[in-house]
Amino acid sequence: MTENQAGPAPQIPPRPDATATAPMDADTRTQLQGLSTEVHKAVVGQDAAVTSLVVALLCRGHVLLEGVPGVAKTLLVRSLAAALDVRMRRVQFTPDMMPGDITGSLVYDNTTSDLVFREGPVFTNLLLADEINRTPPKTQSALLEAMEERQVTVDGASRPLPDPFLVIATQNPIEFDGTYTLPEAQLDRFLLKAVMPLPEREVEIDVLRRHADGFDTSDLQATGLRTVVDVPSLHRAQQDVAAVAAEDPVVQYIVDICRATRRSPSLTLGVSPRGAIALLRTSRAWAYLSGRDFITPDDVKVMAPATLSHRVRLTTEAELEGTQVESVLAATLASVPVPR
Repeated sequence: MTENQAGPAPQIPPRPDATATAPMDADTRTQLQGLSTEVHKAVVGQDAAVTSLVVALLCRGHVLLEGVPGVAKTLLVRSLAAALDVRMRRVQFTPDMMPGDITGSLVYDNTTSDLVFREGPVFTNLLLADEINRTPPKTQSALLEAMEERQVTVDGASRPLPDPFLVIATQNPIEFDGTYTLPEAQLDRFLLKAVMPLPEREVEIDVLRRHADGFDTSDLQATGLRTVVDVPSLHRAQQDVAAVAAEDPVVQYIVDICRATRRSPSLTLGVSPRGAIALLRTSRAWAYLSGRDFITPDDVKVMAPATLSHRVRLTTEAELEGTQVESVLAATLASVPVPR
């Protein structure tokens, strides 16, 4: 749990079934909808987290995952990489990690007697930044340029990152010893925050049954998991999402929601304009997955909690009273008139 949170972030519901046919690439949308199904061949449950990653991919954004150890965070990212057939790297963040350990650095080459750039793990498609809050802010900030500009600058030279590029950072909500609070500037660059809770009893029984039947997390091919979306198809879907119509009443509705958080007596920090843009982007992705080429206010309501929860900060009084961010956002949504 981060310092500005008094409870878990609200969850995105499972991916919707398409309810209408939009004038877009229907085959590509079907592939994206099947991405969740494919990942679930290896990961049981965690529907909201899977949906968050799909939405982030469609929006070219990044995700902050929060969950205790052992809820399949790494397996989820590995399964997503396999279903997309893209490169994935995992970095375990530690207190002694330096920025160059992530971005790369100049090293001396004996063969050329010159300094050459050695790429860091950030040069990948899916980067799992495990326990990102265990490394100092200086190292955390090394990801800021990569997440926002999709490039890395070392010794004055900028180097582009692969496309697609998605940072999936994890946090442990129960351990605080040896951790560093993520600064607001970095939290604001995560498109979504998703919580991976402990599974329900029946889901956990299903997990154990799979392992009793020989499931091996290191052998995803044995699960039948296959590539269902290639990079060109993903790019087409991203273009379709960017083309989803946002009429003026819906745009004004998004702005009014974000401005209302800035006036909330329970918050010392409201949603920034970047957060409003993020809500527009995620609402477009939800509309796309729902089979529409336009945003409705309901799309905004669905995506607002997971898009905005990590961008606000509770007042000290609200924290002492046990107020949760999700309840403040729910009250804010209820207070803003819905356009008709």
